[in-house]
Amino acid sequence: MIMRSPQRQPQPLPEDRLRNGGIETPSPRPRIQTHFHSTVSEQKLRRFNILILIFRFASLCFSLAAAIFMFSTSRVSNSPSWYDFDAFRFVAIANAIVALYSLFEVGASVWEISGGTTLFPEVLQVWFDFAHDQVFSYMLVSANSAGTELARSLKDGDTTGTDNNAFSIQSDISIALGFAGFLFLGLSSLLSGFRLASFIVNGSRFHF
Repeated sequence: MIMRSPQRQPQPLPEDRLRNGGIETPSPRPRIQTHFHSTVSEQKLRRFNILILIFRFASLCFSLAAAIFMFSTSRVSNSPSWYDFDAFRFVAIANAIVALYSLFEVGASVWEISGGTTLFPEVLQVWFDFAHDQVFSYMLVSANSAGTELARSLKDGDTTGTDNNAFSIQSDISIALGFAGFLFLGLSSLLSGFRLASFIVNGSRFHF
């Protein structure tokens, strides 16, 4: 009679089992790490969106103030008005358009921060923000540049800047505020460009 030696069963590795009465349980570390990574990403996304909101709001304030100052030049007695000059009309209308656009984007940013989702479908939102930021940035800097040239020529020609000091001051203030609005709109454009690039590369508008 041939005696067979009992076969040895493979023993689990020490790192694969939990020493708790010999009961093997899966390690909770991967789940904890995944949850931690998700929480950190959400916090970064929230801070990123708040930064965009700040730039949008600043652009709204400066562009709206620039438009108000330019429109109010018509209330100065015995002086020219903004609609008497093509460049100043461009400044007033461009700043008004950017103010309305910035107001919409402020609302969209608040919606995204509070609800965690974009106002439009994500692919449409990232392209909408980037494209409009680019177009309105170029429009605003072109308008303020044209207004600067006109204001300088009026002063050099001594036709409006000297005889109508109030009109000249208000025009200069409006143009300066318009450039400030362009600065913050340009910063918003950089961030919206980052969101678009992240969406194209990673399939999400925000990814680290």
